[in-house]
Amino acid sequence: MSLLSVKNLRVTFETETGPVQAVRGVSFSLGRERLGIVGESGSGKTMTGRAVLRLIRPPGRIEADEMRFDGIDLMAASEGQMRALRGQRIAMVMQDPKYSLNPVMTVGQQLTEGLRQRDRLGKADAVKRALAALEAVQIRDPERVMTAYPHELSGGMGQRVMIAMMLIPEPDLLIADEPTSALDVTVQAEVLSILDALVRDRGMGLIFISHDLRLVARFCDRVLVMYKGRVVEELAASDLMAAQHPYTRGLLNCLPRIGGSRGPLPGLDRSADWAV
Repeated sequence: MSLLSVKNLRVTFETETGPVQAVRGVSFSLGRERLGIVGESGSGKTMTGRAVLRLIRPPGRIEADEMRFDGIDLMAASEGQMRALRGQRIAMVMQDPKYSLNPVMTVGQQLTEGLRQRDRLGKADAVKRALAALEAVQIRDPERVMTAYPHELSGGMGQRVMIAMMLIPEPDLLIADEPTSALDVTVQAEVLSILDALVRDRGMGLIFISHDLRLVARFCDRVLVMYKGRVVEELAASDLMAAQHPYTRGLLNCLPRIGGSRGPLPGLDRSADWAV
């Protein structure tokens, strides 16, 4: 049974020059698995993830023939129902912790705020849950991190804090928007190991948004390739390096290769037909 079903999703923004469609007719389903979404900047990856949470605000507009999560019609849900789902059952890790964490609150305050306000936990119980979440994302000194401000953390540490914050409610679906883009390869591997364990052990569904095709091919189960707001190819992640669509082939050919030529990387020759 699908955890999430999306059919003909459209995200449109009204501009002075007329409507602009950022997402155009995207359809996919997600079970308790790892679904990668790849494509260039501006291809609609993040907008697709935000639309699932109904986080597109005016002048943006979300339309879909169907957008259903665990039997719940997300298009018909009230804003109050969506607030109950966000964080609790569907969580999203944004791309850069510098812009997602509150710079004037300690990590501990931010981790415990939802537990105290939403779940009505006492301070001691909330702190205990927050410490356990930090330990789950392999932070070795959670007590110190709880008292730190975001600017006192490295990029990798900040990303782990963001993941811990999203995982405290134990969501059924996690949307991870470029969660490893600012990390070195060692920390990247640790973060991916954490996400993999959550899918495998908790049965969580994961939407993994990334520019890194090689990473997605290794980590995910299935892949959607997006171009100008549309899905141009869907395939098993293990088959990504042998993709047939010319856009996907073009992206793969633009990747640098160890031992390859030191000359300029090839450009991507686009076709108007890809966006149709």
